[in-house]
This record gives sequence, structure tokens and C-alpha cells, in this order.
Amino acid sequence: MRTLSDMHTVAVAAAGQLLHFELGVAYEVFGNPPVDVPDWYDVQLCGPGPIRVGPFLVDPDHGLDALAAADTVIVPACVDVDVPPPVELVEAVRSAYDAGARVASLCTGAFVLGAAGLLDGQQATTHWAHTEQLSRAFPAAKVDPDVLYTDNGRVLTAAGKAAAVDLCLHLVYLDRGAAVANAVARRLVVPPHRAGGQAQFVSKPIQPADEHALSRLLNWAEERLDQPLTVTDLAREANTSPRHLGRLFRATTGETPLQWLLTRRVRRAQELLEATNDTIDAIATATGMGTPTTLRRHFKQTVGVSPNSYRQTFRSTSLG
Repeated sequence: MRTLSDMHTVAVAAAGQLLHFELGVAYEVFGNPPVDVPDWYDVQLCGPGPIRVGPFLVDPDHGLDALAAADTVIVPACVDVDVPPPVELVEAVRSAYDAGARVASLCTGAFVLGAAGLLDGQQATTHWAHTEQLSRAFPAAKVDPDVLYTDNGRVLTAAGKAAAVDLCLHLVYLDRGAAVANAVARRLVVPPHRAGGQAQFVSKPIQPADEHALSRLLNWAEERLDQPLTVTDLAREANTSPRHLGRLFRATTGETPLQWLLTRRVRRAQELLEATNDTIDAIATATGMGTPTTLRRHFKQTVGVSPNSYRQTFRSTSLG
């Protein structure tokens, strides 16, 4: 069985008519390595013949049978969800999954995964305008209209447009660690990490003053992750009440203030584990976790492995 850390070949499954943005996102993230990052992904465009991508005709460089040998299969957005996806595409995606590939859909590509039976019993999403149709078409799927992306291990789905960037960065983060994912994000000039549970859109617009205040607050907190910050501390800095701050955080980040703080502390710990020789004790102090025991507990709950295991996997080779 192939493991996530071994994933290098990314096959983009193309058939029918595709939206150009999501296809471009896959190539931009997986096709362009950050500076000084060796052994990057090998991206292959796989299809049965010329495909329509927006106003362009594109010739795939591999057939759909190549999906079965890929480590990751990306299914970009299709133009018309009222038209069933091509049978050969559905069968090829299913065969790739059966062969051990990780399969991720971008936007309406989720309808291909649904037709392949990969969403049965799984958390799934797509662009908010199509989530009801996805749920009706595949009632066995657990469709969530409010999230940016879902991760079921080997089956992942993203909502529309910018969420496709988020999911692709999430895959890089899983494969190569936080530092490399951050380097890709910096090149794209996008946030380094947005949690999959964040809302696709905010139903009640946030006043510009509130949004600006939260932006300042996030930067302020990032610079003080080594300190034992509380919601009261954050609210005081933002000059608002803890209750209003909680509503603002939930609407903007999809997390409570304390959840956001914990996520950022764990991300900082990942960066230190990758890029420094600091001890676990020192990293616990630098990230505001207090003790190594607390760091290990939260790190394992969030990342899925211990800090030492993570460091062995993603440690920079320049550190020796």
C-alpha cells in the first residue's frame, strides 16, 4: 500500500468540458516547485482525447489508464453538473482509487467522485451553489455545504474556486510538511493554511472596521504565541467583548478564538520541528504549550503523529 509521504505522481483526470480555473490551480500548485525544494511532484494530464477547457482545446499527455499508476488523482471542475460525467472517466477514477490512489475533487469534480461511488458514507462538499444537487444525486454521501474542503483520508473534496487552492495546499502540507506548504502559499500570495471547516462564505457581511481589527489581532497574536493568551486577552486587544470576538472569529475563520490559537501553536511547532534542532521542551515553551506533555497531546490530536515522528519525516536535510 502506498503511503501519503511517498506520493509524487499527480494525475489530473480530464474528460468532457472542464473549468479552467481549477485545472490551472492543480498545475500551479503541483507543477511548480518552490525554490530549493527537490523531488517535486510529477504532474500528468490524463484524458481520452482533446478536452475543452474554457475557450481552449487541450491535448492530454496520457490516457485515462495512467490514473491507476498515480499516487494522487485530481478531478477538476466540470462545466455542467446536469450532464452525467463520461463513463470512461468515472471508471478510471474508481480504478485508480481501487489501485491505492488518493483521489481529490475540486469544485464540481465531486460529481465524478459521487458517480464512482467514492462519496458513499464520506464527508463531501462542492461549490455551495451545487451542494443540494450533489446531496440529491448521491444520498449516501454526507454533503456539508458550509466547509471549504473535506478530508476522509484517501477521498477529499473542495468547494469552489479559492477552496481548490486551499485543498491543494492541504495536500502539499500532508505530503511535505508545513514549511514547504507555506513556501508554495507565499509564491501564490495566499494564506498558508485555512482549516477545511471554515465557512465557504459569510451570510452576514462583516463591517470593514471589524475585519481590519481582526486582521490586526491575528498578527498581534501570531507574534505572541509563546504567551498564555486567553480569550479575554484577545478581546481586550481588539477592544471588544469576548462574546462579540467569538462571533467574529467564527464568521471569519470557522473556529473559536481558542481553536484558532491552538491551531496556530501546532503549526508553529511543526515549523520549529522541521527547521530547527530545538528540544521538545524548548518548542513547548516557544509555542505557548507550557509543557512537553501538553505539546505532545495537542500535536498528536491535530497532526495524527507525535512531534518526534513528525520531525523524523519532515526534518530539513540541512540540519544534519
